[in-house]
Amino acid sequence: MPLLSAEDLHIHHATPGGTLRAVDGISLSIAPGETLGLVGESGCGKSTLARGLLRLAPVAAGRIEFAGQDITRLSAGALRPLRRQMQMVFQDPAAALNPRQTARALLETPLIAHGIGDRVERRRRVEAIAERVGLAVDSLDRFPHEFSGGQKQRIGLARALVLAPKLVVCDEPVSALDVSVQAQILNLLVDLRREFGLSYLFVSHDLGVVRWIADRVLVMYLGRIVESAPQDRLWARPQHPYTRALMASVPGGGRRRGAPIIGDLPSTIDPPQGCRFHPRCPLADARCRAESPVLRMVSPGHQVACHHAPVDAAAVIRVAEPALP
Repeated sequence: MPLLSAEDLHIHHATPGGTLRAVDGISLSIAPGETLGLVGESGCGKSTLARGLLRLAPVAAGRIEFAGQDITRLSAGALRPLRRQMQMVFQDPAAALNPRQTARALLETPLIAHGIGDRVERRRRVEAIAERVGLAVDSLDRFPHEFSGGQKQRIGLARALVLAPKLVVCDEPVSALDVSVQAQILNLLVDLRREFGLSYLFVSHDLGVVRWIADRVLVMYLGRIVESAPQDRLWARPQHPYTRALMASVPGGGRRRGAPIIGDLPSTIDPPQGCRFHPRCPLADARCRAESPVLRMVSPGHQVACHHAPVDAAAVIRVAEPALP
């Protein structure tokens, strides 16, 4: 059973110019202990999807299940016990931390909010998780502005983990950090997943980062998923022109995979007819301009929403065949 799943999820925002369809019919699942990567350009709806899955953004339509329970329409009170199991690490650690609270207070606040432990127990848990993410205990009485960017993100990670969650949503957690610090945080995330049996939704615009940490990857474009595959298969055989273009922009990713993306991301208020990527796609033809492609299986575990993606028919048939007794 998936730890988290969403079916035909829609998240809309009313704007003076019309309805912005930030998430437009997305289905996904995350297994226990799995890291699911979510990639795409800025503005494609990644962060809105991540917040919607945790019920931090209003859902217009669709269904979300967590640990087998439908949470789509739960009230804030009914959701409260589940909040301990679903936590989030934000992109900008400086903006995510209250500048008037010490690191110790920031880590203790979730425990107080959920009524966990007495003062002594809370102190023990705060210091234990701080040490685990690489924060010195004697630094916990300092304020956020006294920490480096990497240390602030460690505080944000410790705050998410202090409640012992099952799922952590990481929304661009390393994009604001230097490359060397990024590597430290990514290695820490991998170690923590193994140690605590965590599941991650890891949101990023950088396929190179996602390649390092994710088991499976969803590629998102203009509110929809255009490709879904295990990380190694996606990197070896990207099928969607948008995925290939993203890979072409990764240093060392190999520009032979595709041409860099041209043009600007269209508006989700008035998306293009047919395939939403066709105004920027070198393969676009009349069918692409008229008919919206659906996600279809092109090889085992590999789905693509592109009219031009070749299908490995033999591989798909082998997956569908029942095992011999």
